[in-house]
Amino acid sequence: MKRLLLLFVLFFTTVVFAQDTEYSIIVKDIETQLPIENATVVILKTRQNLISNQDGKVTFVLSGGSNVQVSETNYENLTLRWASLKENEFIVYLKSKDNKLDEIVLSKENPQKILQKIVSNSAEKLAASCRLKVYVREFFMLDNKYSYYNDGLVNFQFNVNQKKVNTTLLVEQNRSYGLIEEDVSADLRGYNLNDIMENYVSLKYFDPLLDSKAKKEYDFITKRHPANNDYYVMKISPLDKAKKAVDTFEIIYDPEKKLIIEFSILITPGTIAELVENKQEGAKNITKSMVKVNYKVDNEDYYLLSSNEEVGYDVVLKDKGVKNIQVRNNFITTNFSKEKFTYSESDVFKEKSLFNKKNKILTNYWNISGFTATDEEKTLIEGLEFKM
Repeated sequence: MKRLLLLFVLFFTTVVFAQDTEYSIIVKDIETQLPIENATVVILKTRQNLISNQDGKVTFVLSGGSNVQVSETNYENLTLRWASLKENEFIVYLKSKDNKLDEIVLSKENPQKILQKIVSNSAEKLAASCRLKVYVREFFMLDNKYSYYNDGLVNFQFNVNQKKVNTTLLVEQNRSYGLIEEDVSADLRGYNLNDIMENYVSLKYFDPLLDSKAKKEYDFITKRHPANNDYYVMKISPLDKAKKAVDTFEIIYDPEKKLIIEFSILITPGTIAELVENKQEGAKNITKSMVKVNYKVDNEDYYLLSSNEEVGYDVVLKDKGVKNIQVRNNFITTNFSKEKFTYSESDVFKEKSLFNKKNKILTNYWNISGFTATDEEKTLIEGLEFKM
């Protein structure tokens, strides 16, 4: 009897210690004490990537312990031993590099040619057979009121054929809350996930800049990164006399490896105000446009880390009124693998977006899948859930 009791105690203890525990980390600036958004937190035991939200917070589940690596372009990298973390919610402080080397980089080579080499090399490195596990979420606003939300934990299987990248989408879990009116145009009912991922990898966003006529539309300026000696920043802005150019680009890149680390594309409010409004029925007049994409260099591996896109339109209605539509979309790659995975054709998701998929909820994946919702976002999502 005592032996059985001892075996039970040992088994119970093993189960307790094997259970997963949820942890949170808050990343802050050591000088200002303010939270740092978009910091990358890597759980080294599982190689999971996490991105801090507006509150500087990430949440993850772990069995046992793991050292943690924290990084952000403007700050010194930090690796923490698990033993130094004492509570379930830790605060990690990063020190700003703040080198202030905001000096223009002079080169005999045309900046457009430099950009062409960087884009070409980056796209070639990204075009590798692999699998990305991605947490994707999307907020939808109708006339400045949140009306729809979806998110999911998905896998993109990359297949490379003659340097052309195609992705196969496999959905593990997903959920959708809220309603979208029937008369909202179909092309605004969520992003085509395969298309947008393929654009991130092929870097189609830079096509207008690589055109030979771009030098008549844009001004190219390259500077050293103000907080990181290893990077340059190329800023590309529309010239005052530009006829077609409206986007402002900022590209952070490694000049030695010729790899893009981060890029953002923005149409400024001033530019939007100058755009000619189309008053024809069904026309879409842009009110907001922003995209920011980050890539990760991990030894020989190079892949999409995260993205944030926001787009807004005023749609002209039949009665000459307008309906404002805004969509905000986030990607965060939680895991990258070059292993060969097998799947059946029935597992492939062939629709345009998660809008078209019935909810499949097996776990609270949204709490631990790379990007932690703020308290404000949680309240918003819960409100849409109850509207179902």
